[in-house]
Amino acid sequence: MASKKAHHASGVAAGVLAALLVIRAGAGGPFQLLAIMALFAGAWGGTAPDWMEVAWWRSKRRRGASRLWIKHRSLTHWGVPWMLLLFGSYISLGAFWWAPITFGFAAGGVMHLLTDWPNPMGVPWIFRRHSLSMWKSGNFEIVVIVLSWLSCALLADQMLFAGENTSHLFKTLAALI
Repeated sequence: MASKKAHHASGVAAGVLAALLVIRAGAGGPFQLLAIMALFAGAWGGTAPDWMEVAWWRSKRRRGASRLWIKHRSLTHWGVPWMLLLFGSYISLGAFWWAPITFGFAAGGVMHLLTDWPNPMGVPWIFRRHSLSMWKSGNFEIVVIVLSWLSCALLADQMLFAGENTSHLFKTLAALI
């Protein structure tokens, strides 16, 4: 599993991308306040699958009591509800005032699943758990953060500038090689 810092950083990246999509959909509200809230909701959603497992109502004093109310990476890490929430809130942009915030939160949650996917424990996307088995939990945190920000930057460039900056970057890199 990625660390809380990696999930938070990748959630912020997802929040930035969600805010851009909210603005592009014209659902940012007055002074783009809802787009800003989508950004913060993305950061919050980036850690949500983990904190949603914590049984906050249980006493911390009881010996042997589990802090979790469900098994780690089970229901809160299931891809189907997160993708449905992401899609449903996206198509609701402009129709409901809360849709941009929900969209940012869902974008952060999906990014959380994507950052957990490469390690051996994997995540349950549809029916059962799947892993890319690329590295062990806690390793390559910087790779997770850089890849999440890079993917969001490439998507933002594609949305806002039709990929013009990305193609220019690749042409420059090819000329250097």
